[in-house]
Amino acid sequence: MNILVTGGSGFFGRHFCAAIERECERVVVYSRDEVKQAVMREAQDSERMRWMIGDVRDLQRLTRAMRGIDVVVHAAALKRIEVGQYNPDEMVKTNVIGTMNVIEAAMSSGVQKVVFLSSDKAYQPISPYGLSKAMAEALILNANNMHGKGFAAVRYGNVAGSTGSVIPAWRARKERSQAVRVTDFECTRFWMTIEQAVNMVYGTIKSMVGGELNIPELPAYRLGDLVEAMGLVPEIIGLPAHEKLHESMDEFRSSATARRMTVSELREALNAL
Repeated sequence: MNILVTGGSGFFGRHFCAAIERECERVVVYSRDEVKQAVMREAQDSERMRWMIGDVRDLQRLTRAMRGIDVVVHAAALKRIEVGQYNPDEMVKTNVIGTMNVIEAAMSSGVQKVVFLSSDKAYQPISPYGLSKAMAEALILNANNMHGKGFAAVRYGNVAGSTGSVIPAWRARKERSQAVRVTDFECTRFWMTIEQAVNMVYGTIKSMVGGELNIPELPAYRLGDLVEAMGLVPEIIGLPAHEKLHESMDEFRSSATARRMTVSELREALNAL
């Protein structure tokens, strides 16, 4: 199996490539960040790995990268919600038009399977990021209708400890003896490990027939409990308009009603990151 991962040098991409590399004939890391790719190459290079600098906004480069590829994992995205508030056009260019380019390149290159990584923010979206992910989901699932097979999506919450997420950001502020900025103690979010994310995507590749939108069952945590588990000094800043108090995967899965992680459980999970 020959796999290409867009956004392959990102947090998910690094872990995914490390997990599946030995089961593949070739793994192509496709990303636009030369520094991240160089660091990843230093740590993970092997005879099965291939490295391509490129942006999902570039259809010609994508099409060239997909020659001889069987499976595409589309993880590339602009993800920071607050960035999308001030740069919605850039979110559209990467998350929406970039997904259109992935679909076009995959179809023209004879790729057998495409798995798109979505977000809980795509369900009833209230931010440019969520709206862009919802549109990308629709494009992927419609591509399956047009092509007849080969396109699926997974939708899940933030991965604990991922680049730019709340846990590493709060740890950095704690190391500097600074108060952490907390929107609302009652805010809840889903908890997912990178191992769960990798296994879910790889499981989808192996089992998909096309047209799936796979959603996991995940526990959730209260932001105030995470603050306590991390031993932080909080500064309450209030919930901005582009953030929800509770997230939902679909109409049946909400972080408000999911199994709630205890403070002690959070401490144990944090130590495992």
